[in-house]
Amino acid sequence: MKVLLTAINAKFVHSSLAMRYLHSVSADLPVDVEMLEVSINNHLLDVANRIFDARPDVLSISCYIWNIELVKQLLPLVHRMLPQCKIICGGPEVSYEVREFMEEFPMVTYVIRGEGEEVFRKLLCHLIEGNKEVLKIPGLASREKVGEEEVINESMAVTVANLDDIPFPYSKEDIENLQDRIIYYESSRGCPYSCKYCLSCATKGVRYRSLDKVFAELDEFIRQDVRQVKFVDRTFNADKRHYLPILEYIAKQDCRTNFHFEIVAYQVDEEVKAVLAKMPKGRVQFEIGIQSTNKKTLGQISRVNHWEAMTKNINALLQFGTIHLHVDLIVGLPYEDLESFQVSFNEVYELKADMLQVGFLKLLKGAAMNDLVDEHEYVYMPQAPYQVISNKYMDYGVIRYLEVFVDVLELYYNSGRFNNSLEAMLLDYPGDPYSLYKDFTDYWFARELHLAPHSPQKLVEFLIDFVEANPRLTNKEYVLNMVKLDSLIIDKGRYKHAKLPWQELSKAQKDAFYMSDVKSKYIADYEFKSWRDLMNKYHIELFDYRIDHKDGIIKELTPILFNFKQTDGEYTIVEVGDLELL
Repeated sequence: MKVLLTAINAKFVHSSLAMRYLHSVSADLPVDVEMLEVSINNHLLDVANRIFDARPDVLSISCYIWNIELVKQLLPLVHRMLPQCKIICGGPEVSYEVREFMEEFPMVTYVIRGEGEEVFRKLLCHLIEGNKEVLKIPGLASREKVGEEEVINESMAVTVANLDDIPFPYSKEDIENLQDRIIYYESSRGCPYSCKYCLSCATKGVRYRSLDKVFAELDEFIRQDVRQVKFVDRTFNADKRHYLPILEYIAKQDCRTNFHFEIVAYQVDEEVKAVLAKMPKGRVQFEIGIQSTNKKTLGQISRVNHWEAMTKNINALLQFGTIHLHVDLIVGLPYEDLESFQVSFNEVYELKADMLQVGFLKLLKGAAMNDLVDEHEYVYMPQAPYQVISNKYMDYGVIRYLEVFVDVLELYYNSGRFNNSLEAMLLDYPGDPYSLYKDFTDYWFARELHLAPHSPQKLVEFLIDFVEANPRLTNKEYVLNMVKLDSLIIDKGRYKHAKLPWQELSKAQKDAFYMSDVKSKYIADYEFKSWRDLMNKYHIELFDYRIDHKDGIIKELTPILFNFKQTDGEYTIVEVGDLELL
């Protein structure tokens, strides 16, 4: 018997943990189990053809909000190609409203509800034995013939009681094949909180994988030099006895691997901070869900934010300078109108995290938010991802506007390419951060830039035009100097927009600098090969203002040496006297 496990990911760089779990629990069975991993960007017929080429007897498909619409098109097509193939579906998109799904897609033989590892193994054993009796086990929805009628046994969603019973889902070869993708891992399942917008509210309690297993498995990732391991634990720092030893272990490793965690910020105490303060740069990154700062909103969605403790801890983490930090907001929550969102946005923006991710509320199947639809007059997409279209507090005109607002935020703030420009604009701007981004969004809409290509060069061009067109920016010379700084970092000096105030040194000044001993003060690994090579590696640009914003806007001639050999936009401030420009 041949089994094909199929995962349809949202992007090529993603990988499927669920599919690999199913593969690991069936590895010792007398059955041929293969994995097929594609993305939603693959053409429907291409995916169907790859399934057909494998000629499976049993096909398993994991169903999520990002792929369910493609899966619904795929199922009847695959059934026509392989009419004898038994089809198993699992995942959150089919764990609810099971009867409706199986009636709509009669070619689906089984649906696994909830956590499927143990259920899947039992089902395969049943199929291997060729048992004709209907298999009735918790977690497995199936079909049964009763007289002339077909009856659907819906069963119920299940969980795996002991996570240690699930084998490590990655083989050495598999990790090697995933070098260019994000690798997902979990050390716990469940969540101690009951936020109504999240599927975790449907299960109670948290279960943990033993620490000795976690350490051994993290070792495997480190040995194979994995770029990033993204923990999918819903709240990684739910129990200090579990998560602190993991952080301590990670801090001691000598590796390039980055570990991503979702945490609750107010639970980071002084002992944890002491460990994080010694964490190597780039070793960990945290995602912190804030969602809103409106207390009435938070109460309605059963979310607790201890704002004072949360902001104190976030500021402490950022001051370490070694931890990449994401904070999250959600548009479309109860009681959050545009004015309330503006307050939430400003308060969270002022934290100055590395990324401010703004998402839009989705009415997920099984989430408690569905009980609030009538009360708050929610209208949402009838198909996945079930995103909110409007509610009592925001009509779709507002939500559509905020979609473009978020696009601008993503392109400029979250890209990390325009940090100096944005900080300069806010120093010069009379309003709050939301108002600045609103002005930028109005500019974006007016010129239909949401329909235009967004190359880094184009983004610089759009930013320059916005600065020049905005009457509320009074010191445009200063702002454009900072745009010039970001532009040089982005392009390593390859593209120089004509509207920026370029002030390169003269050839004589450059020659004098590079031929003098003073260069070693700024370039530790200087090596002369040729003048062409030198100009490709280094560039000295004059700025009319200090680039350090901590004391405000200060006009002062500031030479900057850019080291284009570096990938992270390294630059050094050169003393004016060393260039003999006084």
